[in-house]
Amino acid sequence: MSLPNTPSGPVPWTVRALPVVLGAAALAGAVYVYGHSPYDPAQLLPKCPWRLLTGLDCPACGGTRMAYSLLHGDLAAAARANLLLLATLPLVLLGYGRWLTVATVRGRRYRLPLRRRGIAAILTIAAIWTVARNIWA
Repeated sequence: MSLPNTPSGPVPWTVRALPVVLGAAALAGAVYVYGHSPYDPAQLLPKCPWRLLTGLDCPACGGTRMAYSLLHGDLAAAARANLLLLATLPLVLLGYGRWLTVATVRGRRYRLPLRRRGIAAILTIAAIWTVARNIWA
């Protein structure tokens, strides 16, 4: 029986490997961020091109600080760094778990149940959040 959003048929090994490889990369990034505070300008972290050009924080800037604070158990600091990302993190993890299960365990392609309007809504919310955060900060 085929799941919705999962075409049947054989899939290449890359379909099975991609969620595992990206999960390992995310874990490696988390280990690195755990030991390198984005709050300390002397730390060796990539410089944000958006911040260099505009002086404003992008969603990834707050996301890095949120991840650092969350990894150190400081939920209040994580919320101050990027509340929107923190609030949506359970959905992101749920989606990743679904992708991992469908692709790796079941060996099927997985497509997000988002269409153009859903993706446009997410990008619009992220843009509004970026502007709002920089105004209120």
